[in-house]
Amino acid sequence: MMLEKGQQLPPFELPDQDGRKRTFAGLVGPKGLVLYFYPKDNTPGCTLEAQGFRDRLEEFRELGYNVAGVSRDSVQSHTAFIERHRLPFTLLSDAEGALSEATGAWGEKVLYGKRSVGMIRSTFVAGLDGTLLKVYPRVSAKGHVEKLLSDLKGMGGTPSV
Repeated sequence: MMLEKGQQLPPFELPDQDGRKRTFAGLVGPKGLVLYFYPKDNTPGCTLEAQGFRDRLEEFRELGYNVAGVSRDSVQSHTAFIERHRLPFTLLSDAEGALSEATGAWGEKVLYGKRSVGMIRSTFVAGLDGTLLKVYPRVSAKGHVEKLLSDLKGMGGTPSV
């Protein structure tokens, strides 16, 4: 079951694209953290979403939020994905799926009419203490970054409650 607004983001320590262990405290910005979960590096939808965050990253930072992506891809895959698409933010490797499962971002999904278990494209906005301010379950890669930014801007940097 996917986490909901008001719940705590589970504690985590995952390797980033450089193999360094990263935690919430080490990633959070002045107001919070946008943590987005995506299925796979270098696939069309995931690349589109990552490029959206890349192209609008400065706006998130101006609002006080850092951005980090999470998938079950390896550190090496993340390194190549970042280099290929010039991504200026952290990607976390959740190879064992612990964080993905704890947040509910790993589960049953339907793609082109076929049911499978995998990463559910989702975004969590956490405040400074890790409390979830907003949850975007099962998002579409196209238009998601714009919607998220609009919500953050509309609330003066804090998503609607």
